[in-house]
Amino acid sequence: MQRPTLDDFREIRRGLPVVAALLFVAALAFPMWQISVDAVQYPSTTLHVNLYAYPHLTGDFTEMARLNHYVGFYFPDPVLVEPNYPVQERAIDVPEWSLGPVAFIAVSLLSVFVAIAPTTEKLTRGLQYQFAGTVLVFTVMLADIQFRLWQAGHTLDPGAPVMGVAGFTPPLWGQYQVANITSVSRFGLGAYMAATAVGLLAVAYYYRDQAATFGELPGRLRGLPNAVRERLGRDGDSDEDDAPHRPTTTAADSDHS
Repeated sequence: MQRPTLDDFREIRRGLPVVAALLFVAALAFPMWQISVDAVQYPSTTLHVNLYAYPHLTGDFTEMARLNHYVGFYFPDPVLVEPNYPVQERAIDVPEWSLGPVAFIAVSLLSVFVAIAPTTEKLTRGLQYQFAGTVLVFTVMLADIQFRLWQAGHTLDPGAPVMGVAGFTPPLWGQYQVANITSVSRFGLGAYMAATAVGLLAVAYYYRDQAATFGELPGRLRGLPNAVRERLGRDGDSDEDDAPHRPTTTAADSDHS
């Protein structure tokens, strides 16, 4: 079985999956999610908490845990590993958080495996499966995170100091308010790195049938608008050819009528 040479990785369809693999692994070192909080209890400062792809928090998470305690909302229990913060008894169980690095490393290894495919046919097929599988993995992860946020916001501690707080769902992105606490959620650098990696896989998938190299990429990008216009023009011509032809009425036909 012949393996690709180093020169083969000058091709976009082989080189970009390797870069994407590196980004997926590097993303684990940076926050995936950032939360900023303003509350009357801290009138002169905004609290910031960073969440990673594994059970680890940085920033003002101790102060934020105190604020969450007022309304009965707690950081989740990752179950499978020991986090770097105290876990409350009424915290919801989120064991999949412990498996976050597994997902990132898996898609990274798969990217490398696809990039070293021995034949063009296997490379093309692998890029299709890789891109679709990666999009599916991260879509499921985002959906699961949003569900867990809903679950945590609707299982508030009934013994919390502030009574009568209605259930709520913190968004993955955006501002929300609970009692006198205003929070803003944003994606972190790690999430943007992962999104960039997915984008690179999309480009590799686009060039899956072409042996285009990185050196040719600037020229291809410059010619992209013309290529799109030509494609749209061909589609328009095809539509006209497929359209039924109406009979043309001439002046002579009008005289006969």
